[in-house]
Amino acid sequence: MNKLFIFILLTVLSTVSAQTPIFKDKFDQTIKVLNFGTFHMGYTDDANSVDFDENDAKNKADVHKIAQLLAEFKPTVIIVETPPSYNPTLQKAYQDYLLNPKMKIKDPNEVELLAFELGRLTKAKRIYGIDHKMGYNYGIGYELANKKVNDKTYENYISIIEIEEQKLNYDNLSLLEKLKVENHPQYLDFLLNINADMLTHVSTQENFEGADEAAKFYHRNLRMYSNLNQIDLQPTDRVFILMGATHTAFFNDFMKRSPKYELVNPFMYLK
Repeated sequence: MNKLFIFILLTVLSTVSAQTPIFKDKFDQTIKVLNFGTFHMGYTDDANSVDFDENDAKNKADVHKIAQLLAEFKPTVIIVETPPSYNPTLQKAYQDYLLNPKMKIKDPNEVELLAFELGRLTKAKRIYGIDHKMGYNYGIGYELANKKVNDKTYENYISIIEIEEQKLNYDNLSLLEKLKVENHPQYLDFLLNINADMLTHVSTQENFEGADEAAKFYHRNLRMYSNLNQIDLQPTDRVFILMGATHTAFFNDFMKRSPKYELVNPFMYLK
């Protein structure tokens, strides 16, 4: 047999075997999860925000159209970015909304605009918050700009992203198109990168200022994930998670490795 043919065959087989699972790492019955990222539609103290009038009637109607698309997932449990201590208030507000969907909510955010409406459309009975507030200095990269070791990776990455964001023309996109960006795998990787991983390139000599701040943000998201795992969820449940997209990025990483959860592609519904 031709040696070149054997070499090509072995290369192909090794590539296939590397992509084939070598052992079972998921439970027989997993919980379906639609992990959905958004920008914050109401007030936020985040460093970056999107110009969105949460009291505008057209904006509300557009959000409700998104809820109609996502309703095809048929969630039984809805998870939002509020702390567990707020759950009694959250659940009462949700029940009030179910009784009167046209009720006036002062300065609503994505919870009232999207999560409540999605729950109403799908008759979801359970809603919980899983947020856990922890401060971290996301501006450390700028603070150490003239003091850190001579590694320009962080600055060069920022420059590339700024150019690419201009090409996206994000501010002029429709709500649906904005949410498609927020949930695109590459954009989610960018959010995780810029908010955490790239900070490992920011430090003074023999110190770890950036890495330590990134660790704080990982810590926060791990605690949020732990809050989720404290909720009684069964394989028959279908879980919709609505958070700021950076948290979505972390949760995608956590959940794709989890034996318990099975991620559902949001683009099955964003059409």
